[in-house]
Amino acid sequence: MKNVFRLTVLILMRELSWRCFGHKIDQRKLLILAAVFTVTGFLFQFFVHAYVADSSSSDSTLQSNDFLKGEIVQQHDTVVDIHSQPKKNINLISTTVTASSPRPRVPLGKQRDIRLLPPTEALVYAKKEIDHAPLVNEDPNLYAPLFTNISVFKRSYELMETILKVYIYRDGARPVFHNPHLKGIYASEGWFMKLMEGNNQFVTKDPERAHLFYLPYSVHQMALALYVPESHNMKPLSIFLRDYVNKIAAKYPFWNRTHGSDHFLVACHDWGPYTVAEHEELAGNTIKALCNADVSERVFIAGRDVSLPETTIRAPRRPRRYLGGNRVSLRPILAFFAGGMHGRVRPTLLKYWGGEKDKDMKIYKRLPLRISKKMTYIQHMKSNNFVLPLSEFLDWSTFSVVVAEKDIPRLKEILMSIPMRKYVTMQNNVKMVQKHFLWNPKPIRYDLFHMILHSIWFNKLNQI
Repeated sequence: MKNVFRLTVLILMRELSWRCFGHKIDQRKLLILAAVFTVTGFLFQFFVHAYVADSSSSDSTLQSNDFLKGEIVQQHDTVVDIHSQPKKNINLISTTVTASSPRPRVPLGKQRDIRLLPPTEALVYAKKEIDHAPLVNEDPNLYAPLFTNISVFKRSYELMETILKVYIYRDGARPVFHNPHLKGIYASEGWFMKLMEGNNQFVTKDPERAHLFYLPYSVHQMALALYVPESHNMKPLSIFLRDYVNKIAAKYPFWNRTHGSDHFLVACHDWGPYTVAEHEELAGNTIKALCNADVSERVFIAGRDVSLPETTIRAPRRPRRYLGGNRVSLRPILAFFAGGMHGRVRPTLLKYWGGEKDKDMKIYKRLPLRISKKMTYIQHMKSNNFVLPLSEFLDWSTFSVVVAEKDIPRLKEILMSIPMRKYVTMQNNVKMVQKHFLWNPKPIRYDLFHMILHSIWFNKLNQI
């Protein structure tokens, strides 16, 4: 194309020279000839560039299509199965995750659509979403090493925030109902009640929109009001609760609709499991968040019920007071325990390590007054059948040492065998996990209120 144009130009130039120098110059003809040259040059440039651009576009389109096909094939070939990770002894929803970029948060419009779904359909949708949770390696608000499966936890938590609605029964009079006790070792049930009843995000006044129903009673307040001291008879408590459940079942359709499987209670008192004994559906179907999470008593059912952390609150107005501790080099006590001698573990612990048998092992039946004034925490031992709090997702092996009952005589040996590097790492993990076990006057994301509620939500999804 370029050669043809050059040849044409040469011929025209020769013709122009011959006309100009061989003959008289006609100014009018010269002007017309110049105009012809200009228009010819413009048209040539236009057609040549259009041709080149069209050729380039076709080539690049083919290359782009080939590239995209390659990308699609790669994405479909890259699949990560979370089941390939080490399995934990908890009932997790099965997950298969594509290794694509993390899924963005649900758009506002879609959130509205999800919230319009009937409760049962919304739960089914949530479970499917969790089954295909996007892979998450890290999150600025979560410390990944603490979790058995941070990908599933994060997706489940986000869906809880978007979907979950809880209806709280208004029935029931004080002091047993709607009267949270916020101080002492049983404060967990009171703090949950206080924060749940004051919550606007999760609570609904329309029971037809509810995914869960909360029974707002306090075992601690029930024990104070109904238990006869020294009677050793807890049956009046369980009869009282049985009558309450029968009352709401007769008054509303919600209990009978599911036989209580979408209802839950929160009880931190040691007697919590015994208060449900007189009502078969209450004991067998409801989701029970209990501090006394001992499966051997056949009340707590792992995978459905929730192990509630026992938190000691000394100052209800400042629940986070008395937090913290010394660095490793300033901690002279290897193991500490003080408490009543009920259960199987505590007497065995006292038998081998009680009193002043070892200066590194401070094990007491009752904490001496001279020491209790200086202590800022209380710990309790674990039996073989005890389900650890929030173990649906928290990996306790990263920040604690679990000792079997039979190994209590070797307790000091086991603790002393932990390498210093591992000990320091675990202590750092305790600092990182601490926020998940703290009460806040106004709940914040991932704190204890939200973690308990998430465990209840997740175990409800496990029933589908």
